[in-house]
Amino acid sequence: MVDLSVNIGSLALANPVMPASGTFSAEFSQVIDLNRLGALVAKTVSRPYRAGNPPPRVSEIHAGMINSIGLPTKGLKYFLDVQLAEYKRFKPPLVCSISAETIEDFANMARDVSVPGVDAIEINISCPTRKPGGGNFALNEEHTYKVVKECRAATGKPLWAKLSPNAGEITAVAEAAEKGGADALTVSNTILGLKINTDTFRSCIGNGYGGISGPGIKPIIVRMVNECSKAVKIPIIGCGGIMQVEDVVEYMLAGATAVEIGFLNFRNPTGMIAIIDGLEKWCQGRGYQRVADLTGAMLDHPPRDTYEAGMMGIS
Repeated sequence: MVDLSVNIGSLALANPVMPASGTFSAEFSQVIDLNRLGALVAKTVSRPYRAGNPPPRVSEIHAGMINSIGLPTKGLKYFLDVQLAEYKRFKPPLVCSISAETIEDFANMARDVSVPGVDAIEINISCPTRKPGGGNFALNEEHTYKVVKECRAATGKPLWAKLSPNAGEITAVAEAAEKGGADALTVSNTILGLKINTDTFRSCIGNGYGGISGPGIKPIIVRMVNECSKAVKIPIIGCGGIMQVEDVVEYMLAGATAVEIGFLNFRNPTGMIAIIDGLEKWCQGRGYQRVADLTGAMLDHPPRDTYEAGMMGIS
């Protein structure tokens, strides 16, 4: 029997698999048993109602998809009055993802969602189609530190900071989030890109640029997870391009404690459950009793002794 449980700070998960915010809702219970997931991550909520960005919002690419949804939400009151009750029907911890346009409102949002039924707060400071000062604080370490620090002061709930792969130096941003008081990091949001319609000569996305997700970005984010794991001491949640069990293993070997799955939920709504089952079989087949032992277990390549022997001319 494999122990699939992991701990993200003080939060215990039955397994390391959970959905990425914006790719999941309580309606998934019509297709899969939500009680099997490690945690539930709700769609990002902001204080006011948001209609989102103009259509078209999504376009397929060879490596996955590009989107600019624009964080549509019915608002904080609707989340607290309606959606929270829907999520409370299930056993896994609930992670509430929040967004705001100012540091002050981020802190107020963190305070206002610190209610029974919310087990952790993920601050979405990295939406790629929003500018710094308009919600995308994770492009800059100083902005990141300030917003995390204020959110930390506003809540006693576990606080996760969702970082941006579009930052110039993501390890500096990771360190700033840790210094500000984050309990964990989600690495990462989507990569900003552009797809042009060659018939109309216009962007395929109504907002112009969009965020790229899917298997094509996975090696980039795995590298970022590995770099961040060396820069901070807090847990990391890997997010980007997971399609199969081996992708989860890669993220964990690179330094992730758990993962969030997004694009796969559009391609195959039952995929998360298949990955949980497959992860247990993978561990059994390789003699791992605890999935947590995979975190950070990546080996040097090439093997250090072989490399050093080659440098010394020893064969």
